[in-house]
Amino acid sequence: MIAEVVAIGTELLMGQIVNTDAQYLSRRLQTLGISIYYHTTVGDNPQRMKEAISLALSRSDVVITTGGLGPTQDDLSKEIVAQLLGLPMCFDEESWQAIGDYFARTGRVCPLNNKKQAMFAEGASILPNDCGTAPGCIIEHGGKVVVQLPGPPHEMADMFDKQVYPRLTAMTGGCIASRYVRIYGMGESQVAQLCARWIEDGGKVTVAPYCQLGECQLRVTARGETERDALALVMPVVDAIVAVLGDCVYAVTPTSDGSMEEAAGRALTKRGLTVATAESCTGGMVAAKLVNYPGISAALGEAHVTYANEAKVRYCGVRQETLDAYGAVSEQTAREMAQGLRERSGADIVVATTGIAGPSGGTKEKPVGLVYVACADRCGTEVVRLNLGGSRERIRTLATLRALDMVRRSALRHE
Repeated sequence: MIAEVVAIGTELLMGQIVNTDAQYLSRRLQTLGISIYYHTTVGDNPQRMKEAISLALSRSDVVITTGGLGPTQDDLSKEIVAQLLGLPMCFDEESWQAIGDYFARTGRVCPLNNKKQAMFAEGASILPNDCGTAPGCIIEHGGKVVVQLPGPPHEMADMFDKQVYPRLTAMTGGCIASRYVRIYGMGESQVAQLCARWIEDGGKVTVAPYCQLGECQLRVTARGETERDALALVMPVVDAIVAVLGDCVYAVTPTSDGSMEEAAGRALTKRGLTVATAESCTGGMVAAKLVNYPGISAALGEAHVTYANEAKVRYCGVRQETLDAYGAVSEQTAREMAQGLRERSGADIVVATTGIAGPSGGTKEKPVGLVYVACADRCGTEVVRLNLGGSRERIRTLATLRALDMVRRSALRHE
């Protein structure tokens, strides 16, 4: 089956909001083996909406619209789909009652113009909205399936997962399961070379590489009658890949979501370890990333942004002689930052960063993008030198990623 997502809303075209609905739907549809060939975004203009939806119907089996289900005059997605399919609009009393009940629960009076939201194409299967006022619907007509969902992401996702996904599963007669192998510390070309036997196999299990900032991932996918059947094909390949790539694999996830901070946080809390941070050029980004992990309070004892040399001395015990001889951006200073804070805090693991994030401040000897990251634990202190490029934000992000990976690897050594 081929699907197309038509996102409706002038605010999308103007860049006022990001179209996360299409991204979410594409991820969910691929697990059903439904191909997405097009994403279309159209404003709240009746003629252009009609043209966009008509084109989608001409080239796709499943058309999913998001937005345009509100009570105002420019919310016309249901009316336009009904017109294109040659179906009259009908009032649904049960939906109108549900809309009124929603307003009552929130302590408001339901305006009469919301009655528009209870109008649907004849024969549509109505999808109640548990999170808002706009019900959606599914229309099966002339060999096409049209799914109409509300625009707000939380309403859309709730409706799709609870009511649409099961129906599409029944239509496709099977499902696709994937696992994403998240990799850090090994370039895409080396990953592709080591995993060529699976990438080039072309059998029941497909392996596809993807790149993102500072890391790469492999998507391992197979189709089965059930998710369990598909995973029975996927997991042996995943295990074989992990065996080849070793500790460069920091996570295996069911979706492309997942992060290094989760891997680091999980490694710390699982082993009951504590961590502290001393940051200069990253300015607290390492600590902020760690705090994204639920339960990190059991591990993260303290975090210091030691931007000034005086702060490095005061909080980390960096010697003034070291700063005078080698400068703040040096292997020696990074080492003393990590070692000194570990002694003072008593943390099992301490990570420290110091560097030149730019865009100015670099010299020939110490150019913009030079960063030192140090990690101190019971085994000693490791310091890595990074020569990064790009914007200030990119340099800080990549340095943070390396720091988190060093924390993760340090925690794994505490097995």
